[in-house]
Amino acid sequence: MSAPPDARPPEPGGPGPGPARRLAGIIAGRRTKWVVLALWVVLLAALGPLAGRLGDVEENDAASWLPGGAESTQVVKLQERFRDDETMLAVIVYERPSGITAADQAKARSDVAAFAGLPGAQRPQGPFPSQDGKALQTLVPLTDVDVVKAVDDARDLAERGPPGLAAHVTGPAGGGADMFKVFDSIDGFLLMAAGIVVIVLLLFIYRSPLLWIVPVLSALVALGLAQSVVYLLARYADLTVNGQSAGILTVLVFGVATDYALLLVARYREELHRHADRHEAMEFALRRAAPAIIASAATVAAGLLCLLAAEMNSTAGLGPVAAAGVITALASITTLLPALLVICGRWLFWPLVPRYDARYLAPEAYEAEHGVWSRVAGLVGRRSRVIWAVTSIGLVALVFGLGSLRAQGLSDAGQFVDKPDSVAGAEAVARHFPAGSGVPAVVIAKASASRQVAAAVSGTPGVAELSRPVTAAGLVQYEATLRDPADSKAAQRTVDRLRDAVHAVPGADAKVGGATATSLDTNRAADRDNLVIIPIVLAVVLLILVALLRALVAPLLMMATVVLSFLASLGASALAFRHVFGFEGADAGFPLLAFIFLVALGVDYNIFLMHRVREESQALGTRRGVLRGLTVTGGVITSAGLVLAATFTALTTLPLVGMVEMGFVVAFGVLLDTLIVRSLLLPALSHDLGRRIWLPSSLGRHRSSTEPDSAELLTPVS
Repeated sequence: MSAPPDARPPEPGGPGPGPARRLAGIIAGRRTKWVVLALWVVLLAALGPLAGRLGDVEENDAASWLPGGAESTQVVKLQERFRDDETMLAVIVYERPSGITAADQAKARSDVAAFAGLPGAQRPQGPFPSQDGKALQTLVPLTDVDVVKAVDDARDLAERGPPGLAAHVTGPAGGGADMFKVFDSIDGFLLMAAGIVVIVLLLFIYRSPLLWIVPVLSALVALGLAQSVVYLLARYADLTVNGQSAGILTVLVFGVATDYALLLVARYREELHRHADRHEAMEFALRRAAPAIIASAATVAAGLLCLLAAEMNSTAGLGPVAAAGVITALASITTLLPALLVICGRWLFWPLVPRYDARYLAPEAYEAEHGVWSRVAGLVGRRSRVIWAVTSIGLVALVFGLGSLRAQGLSDAGQFVDKPDSVAGAEAVARHFPAGSGVPAVVIAKASASRQVAAAVSGTPGVAELSRPVTAAGLVQYEATLRDPADSKAAQRTVDRLRDAVHAVPGADAKVGGATATSLDTNRAADRDNLVIIPIVLAVVLLILVALLRALVAPLLMMATVVLSFLASLGASALAFRHVFGFEGADAGFPLLAFIFLVALGVDYNIFLMHRVREESQALGTRRGVLRGLTVTGGVITSAGLVLAATFTALTTLPLVGMVEMGFVVAFGVLLDTLIVRSLLLPALSHDLGRRIWLPSSLGRHRSSTEPDSAELLTPVS
């Protein structure tokens, strides 16, 4: 069936003359679509090769996560004066519960010579026997070397001992090697996991064996471009990138790009029923869907960029990394995807090919395809006050789970889902040697105050041993072995006492660093970031919503429901972490990152809904607009939420507790927001308040000629 020349659908908020329509016409044009595709090919040819180099600029050492102002980071920089190369200490521990034998001692002594031959190894020290006679310990400084290979070689040598002798490699080098191995495997594994999840869900959602290819290809292009941009920022703009931010970038781009693709494809399918020409259908789809998609991307990106105000380098670095992913996803889905869809044509939707039918020019005809969501909208229309009251009570009940949240940092053992060799070694060291052995506190001061500083350190409770002084460039360095495990709260309290003691030495300008001090400074910086950044993000997101909806009440409602959803998700997740997964706690920065992702992504779905509600309210009145907006967006937004939740679930397959927790809370929160907040709570509140949600705009002050005076007069859209 062909369209008559004047066949145009009603255009509430639809294309009109102006730059936006011209731009949509260019992207979906008969000839210009090929230009858009060619530009993307050129862009990928120029920047694509840089994506594979992102791992070269990752920094996964603990000190690099802190700002330069942290005392532990200052110590790291001062230590460079004492050596030419960066050194990591490997601690090899041998353990026999029944007692070390002569053969065990001979094995440990022979290993010392073998360790000296490892690339980058500096004069090994030991073996040192434990007081209980059940363990031996050898210290091997590793300098300017592939630490993973060096540690693997050391483990291979140490494990070839007499039967019954256990050997482990721990210390900063052992723990670092185990962490590097995880991060090295993250990108490829997450890309595969996220890709499989997205493809399976798109096959189910689209019910087409072909259509999924174009959104997935667009998401891959966005990811490659994002990785290239992040590489350039890290290489030339001093952006901090680590394995965590690189992993989050992968799932975020896949999830966000697929979300935006679902919204655009759904609107394109709708317009294909109303237009015989697919180019014209895409022009209308772009013009109508793009404002919500752009507003969503702007909200998420702006919220993420607020992380630049963080004191933690890792948190501040995550902001631009994730924002780059969102922006490239937006660019790909609003330009490359439309061009590919119109190039491929309607057959891409096979076997459910959308054909032009003049009957679809009436909105009710399209709504008839949404039977389930039409019934949900009808329920909201009849029982709005009951629905928002019950859902609010349920969410508040989940908030009480926050009492189980222990976000004071993770011990070395608590960072891993399983127990790697470095953790087993640290436990063995703690059983037989001073618990902080191999991971000392580092004290650096002016050499002129060496004796006074040494006395202050030795007299500090919690210090077991003090090394000989090492001097360089007018400075002196001491290493203080702590009585408690280096990753414990007791050790952190000792570091606080140490700092108080050495800071009190006149003229010493003493500073305390080391692994324990780094963890302590990390937790304190994270606490400060939580207090500063969360209010900034709320203010920025609210301003964007006010500008988008040209109202104040609706944005405040949206923010209130999203914050409630975040608190409920965090409470439920805290209960799961403690009682289901058995995790010891969470990283100190976890609440802030969970807040950023859940609030930004939660507002996403509310934007998609409320932007359509505002469009419909202009023609139908607010209460009918709420029900129609819920009816026609319910399916696609729910599908988008399922895809995003599933992609973040891929993080839960990693062996790092922090990544598992982040994947779980975001997936749970997105589902909660999609299925409860966006589907029931926000529509019910909006329906109950009626046109007042648009105050103080004219849409909120003046009743539409099609809007009844009360909710009781309103017949749900069907």
